[in-house]
Amino acid sequence: MRTLKQLAEQVRDGSPLEIELGDFLDAFYRRPTTEAVCDEPALLSEAYPHGLIINAFLAATAEHLCRRFSLPIPNWVFKRCRYLEQPYFALKAPSFRATLLLESPVEFRSRNLFVTANALSRASELSTEITESRIPVG
Repeated sequence: MRTLKQLAEQVRDGSPLEIELGDFLDAFYRRPTTEAVCDEPALLSEAYPHGLIINAFLAATAEHLCRRFSLPIPNWVFKRCRYLEQPYFALKAPSFRATLLLESPVEFRSRNLFVTANALSRASELSTEITESRIPVG
């Protein structure tokens, strides 16, 4: 099982956020659990150039997933350090701002993070478990 805490540790150690987030989401969508989001991830504001944004993004991700899968929301997501003072738009082109303002899930918007509606989408979220069957050998 992957956790947001492990994700933050990997990013702090130099792994790309996009890769770690994808791995986390794939594991979470296969088996949504409270354990995946309950432990507070390390704050990355000093260890990573976009650390303040990542701090808020991880909290928004945890809150969004908990609401979506009816899991208890951990208290750490509401800490002041998990909110941005200035708006951050995931797409830099000014022509996309209106779209991001409209599409951003409330858990992101409340933190001044403006992302696409499918920011947390993965193919694994749509997959179904396949029962392994024993194939006769020989």
